[in-house]
Amino acid sequence: MDEATLLWGFLFGTIGIAMAVYGRKQKKIVPMACGVMLVVCPYVVTEVYALVGLGTLLIIIPFLIRQ
Repeated sequence: MDEATLLWGFLFGTIGIAMAVYGRKQKKIVPMACGVMLVVCPYVVTEVYALVGLGTLLIIIPFLIRQ
């Protein structure tokens, strides 16, 4: 694991925790699910570009899918 993967994982994990808490408090499944996936994503994806792409996609999805 290199520095870039570690920093991007920390960033997406932090955003994921915030999204999961927001989704739980607002009782919205899409932000909560995307938040949980953002927290788990850095453990599974080890390629930096794939991590950034997947993380960005998971951040954008709740804005595209409004409940």
